[in-house]
Amino acid sequence: MDSRAQEMLRTMAEMQDHHNHQVHPDWRTQRYEYYRAIWVECAELLDHFGWKWWKHQRADIDQVKLEIVDIWHFALSDLLRADALSDELVAPLIFEIDPSQTDEAAFRAAVEQLAATTLAERAFVISPFVNVMKTLPMGFVELFDLYVGKNVLNNFRQDHGYKTGEYQKLWHGREDNEHLVEVLQELQCDPEDIPAELYRTLESRYPS
Repeated sequence: MDSRAQEMLRTMAEMQDHHNHQVHPDWRTQRYEYYRAIWVECAELLDHFGWKWWKHQRADIDQVKLEIVDIWHFALSDLLRADALSDELVAPLIFEIDPSQTDEAAFRAAVEQLAATTLAERAFVISPFVNVMKTLPMGFVELFDLYVGKNVLNNFRQDHGYKTGEYQKLWHGREDNEHLVEVLQELQCDPEDIPAELYRTLESRYPS
């Protein structure tokens, strides 16, 4: 698994670098506050998971996982810019999971610790992120699969005016993230064809 996992990490790094160039050709020198994006995503993640004691809430695990993937996008960007991304980073991301086991209190605490560490260090730190994955739980292969999907959506957004304010995030009454989850569940094609087929399907759903 290690060599395959290392290849998956390198693939994600290449995809992230390509997307970042789409945002700005000289993205490494722009001093973007990736640490700030990470802790803000932590708050959005908790909103999808639920934390309010004064009202009934049901965790939207699909969206929780996409928020973790969003954090990973900014984490990869921070690591790439710092030239701190290496094959050895894979090791802590590989662990056994039991999908039936979710300790809600432990997961919320892990998310808060990730936000706190990111703010304190003003940089991404791998260990609290891994703890978020473990306490949900969410494995590395799922992180990779969802990352590929969300990266395609991010590129789709940029192609349709996300940076200039023209992009429509709501499609027929639902957020584009919801369409992404639905399309990924319905796609039936070879793994190497997923990016192109996903993009095409998103294009067919996007309001003209």
